[in-house]
Amino acid sequence: MIEACKIAKHKLVVLTVLLSLSTCVLAQEDAASIIKKSAEANNRDWAAAPQFDNSERDIDKNGDRTYDVTMLFGSPYQRLIAENGHDLSPLQQKEEQKKYDDVVQERQHESPAKKAARIAKYEVDRKRDHILIEQMIVAFDFSLLGEQSLMGRQVYVLKATPRSGYRPPNRDSAVLTGMEGTLWIDHDSFQWVKVQAQVVHAVRIEGFFAEVEPGTQFELEKEPVSGDVWLAKHFSMKSNARVLFVFPHHGQEDDSYFNYHKATNEAAEAESHQ
Repeated sequence: MIEACKIAKHKLVVLTVLLSLSTCVLAQEDAASIIKKSAEANNRDWAAAPQFDNSERDIDKNGDRTYDVTMLFGSPYQRLIAENGHDLSPLQQKEEQKKYDDVVQERQHESPAKKAARIAKYEVDRKRDHILIEQMIVAFDFSLLGEQSLMGRQVYVLKATPRSGYRPPNRDSAVLTGMEGTLWIDHDSFQWVKVQAQVVHAVRIEGFFAEVEPGTQFELEKEPVSGDVWLAKHFSMKSNARVLFVFPHHGQEDDSYFNYHKATNEAAEAESHQ
């Protein structure tokens, strides 16, 4: 009888361990599935972004500026519309409108080579930002912490920790090797509602002779703008680094994006300002 109890107890322990392992594996599979679907959603958003105009408010050490951002013949143009929370004076508005009209005229009549070079530069910048977002998916191991409500949405909460053996493809992505973060991913669309990340150990950026230090952090929030397309709502960053590994460099910015709408027809837009 005692022996039978020992065997039963042993089986119970084994069963408990197996169930715990199964739960752990299932959670990892769930996290992997969520991240995969969120990557697909991010790729759709990146492809759709040039189809939209918007407004943008940038706050940094130089002040507070708000712009209308217009896709104009293949690349965006920022027209200043407010400073430090106040609309521009009528004279300033006239000056900014003239700058815009001049750019319309210039882009209308630029050579094919110049146009191609301008658009290529814009695409390079876009691709660099996209690669960084893509690398976030592969630079970390993700664990599912659970679910909660955020900004009126049911979200998955995932913890991101540096993945052992990760090799960044470029210098911009190198900073990810020293970061960890948290993602809040929409339960239905698998869109990123919010992402927070911070540097937890110093990272040397080869070629720039700089070291990104703990204290560097960023936060990104996205929102739906049209159908299943979500674009940036808010981005903030605080940087803490040493240039030449000696001189401290600190920076901070806070950018808001709003009033998204389908980009206007460029030909009609150009004619209206002639």
